[in-house]
Amino acid sequence: MALNVAKKLIRAHLAEGEMQPGREIGVHIDQTLTQDATGTLVMLELEAMGLDRAQTELSAQYVDHNLIQEDFKNPDDHLFLYSSCRRFGIWFSRPGNGVSHPVHQERFGKPGRTLLGSDSHTPAAGAIGMLAIGAGGLEVALAIAGQPFYLKMPEIWGIELIGTLPDWVSAKDVILEMLRRHGVAGGVGRIIEYRGRGLAALSAMDRHVIANMGAELGATTTVFPSDEIVRGFLRSQGREADWTSVTSDRGAGYDIEEKIDLSKLEPMIAMPSSPGNVVPVREVAGQEICQAYVGSSANPGYRDFAIVAEMIRGRRVNERVSLDVNPTSRQILENLVRDGHLLSLIHAGARIHQAGCNGCIGMGQAPATDKISLRTVPRNFPGRSGTREDKVCLVSPETAAASALTGVITDPRTLGIAYPKVADPEHPLLNAEMLLPPLPPDQARREKLIKGPNIEALPQFDPLPDALALPVLLKLGDDISTDEIMPAGSRVLPFRSNIPKISEFVFEPIDPTYPERATQKAGGGHAIVAGSNYGQGSSREHAALAPRYLGLRVVIAKRFARIHWQNLVDYGVLPLTFEKLSDYGDIEKGHVLRFKNLRGQLQKNRRIEMENTTSGHRLTASHDLSERQIGVLLAGGLINWAKAQVLASR
Repeated sequence: MALNVAKKLIRAHLAEGEMQPGREIGVHIDQTLTQDATGTLVMLELEAMGLDRAQTELSAQYVDHNLIQEDFKNPDDHLFLYSSCRRFGIWFSRPGNGVSHPVHQERFGKPGRTLLGSDSHTPAAGAIGMLAIGAGGLEVALAIAGQPFYLKMPEIWGIELIGTLPDWVSAKDVILEMLRRHGVAGGVGRIIEYRGRGLAALSAMDRHVIANMGAELGATTTVFPSDEIVRGFLRSQGREADWTSVTSDRGAGYDIEEKIDLSKLEPMIAMPSSPGNVVPVREVAGQEICQAYVGSSANPGYRDFAIVAEMIRGRRVNERVSLDVNPTSRQILENLVRDGHLLSLIHAGARIHQAGCNGCIGMGQAPATDKISLRTVPRNFPGRSGTREDKVCLVSPETAAASALTGVITDPRTLGIAYPKVADPEHPLLNAEMLLPPLPPDQARREKLIKGPNIEALPQFDPLPDALALPVLLKLGDDISTDEIMPAGSRVLPFRSNIPKISEFVFEPIDPTYPERATQKAGGGHAIVAGSNYGQGSSREHAALAPRYLGLRVVIAKRFARIHWQNLVDYGVLPLTFEKLSDYGDIEKGHVLRFKNLRGQLQKNRRIEMENTTSGHRLTASHDLSERQIGVLLAGGLINWAKAQVLASR
């Protein structure tokens, strides 16, 4: 049977199940990626499991999110991660080495391999022919321990690219066009696979841009073929021996098909405050801006910085605009220095920051109140920048640079200068010196974990009760993001290894009273009701773990985002979907939902009955859980379930 790239990758790693859309499959994982905002929990989970050594082909831990060291918490966590990597046999990327996704692609990514990452933008590695999926940290911890990763077999969405990009249009505009067409939930339950003649003009890092932001469509992942473009990229990184061809078979089919003519695209912009709020730049040109921001995992390549440097060479950034430049790896920074681009940026007025995620995750570089900030980052959820009343727009480097010069949103085609032709260097400077390899097993076993005072043990949770009477503490609308459930930023993320403390910030952007009200109800638990695409965005498991710590037992939504749905299950929170959308209107904040014989209902069928004791109505909701996931829920979460499995096997 002729197979596309996605199905080839899955079939080669299939551990359990069949490749039928909607059916649960288990996939063997070759590599894992963790970053410091999520990796601290992963390391605590490995400790709780009693893991001796990573069982993957390669696991890497990056310190790229929480780089601001305003007190002891972040540096303490950096040392904890360093010691954990030495103990468990994991590569360690030191603070300041760069953003996980481009560094992993440069140094470790291999076509044909699988990668599971505790970061929702892990699919960026699909740029070089990997099956790369974002997941909650607990799933990644199990993969490090050698267990398969379980997911529902996605549909494969084939996107045929034809033509070539015109001047002033780049890879960011391709993925923004996808978001314009389909919105933030258009890829749910799907793998996006790009193919066609148009690929020939997209570099490996161009493909990284597109694959990275497939996460904003809600897609399980994005894949590109591993072709001669990928081979050339790995050759430039001194790793041509890691290349292998991964292409679709002649006649391979797709569950859904679509076409994009690259030659007809134009500069695009996602307006506040959603990646799906996309319009052509020309339609909003002229609006005053206060910041232009270049960098992040969504535009991480050498070209993304070099073209900005060329555009502003010999010019000056508008006096009202802060042009923030965030190099995505130390290696790229060195090449920008060597080729003179850094000098152009500095002389024109750009502010140069350390290699890392920085302002993308709300770690510094916050924009002014109610002022437009143009950013090449992947997300613009409300308040994610660190400013509650922000106006963040997502754009290409070309649009960011043009607007930085003029002080207003500017279609770069109207700038009146020649389009700079910039390509990735054929022989870049290489820097792997800040990547520390795993210790030999005998030496690793003698290592002790270094825990500062902010690092708390993981909380233990009880099994799912058979009867529950749950007050509804929140009723939420559509497209609630994990940034709204569990805020990022320099105030909150330093507590990522202290669940009692970080729980004080849950739902702060929506209802700051939630933690206190949840604590008052903690003995009996509580429920939340939500609209469609609940939990979109980041993979951070804190958005499930912290509410569970506060007593959350059930979430009933119109529809869930994939990663958050799985994270809820992993921490023993029952995710239910309304069978009749009209029932969403029957439940209000403060109502009480009563469940009887809940454990028995879960084991017998997919419909769960409940009573709204406030309105007097009986309601039904459904679940789409596998037998394995039901076992996880009944046990009170994945850690409890995994421990029981280990004991049963002895």
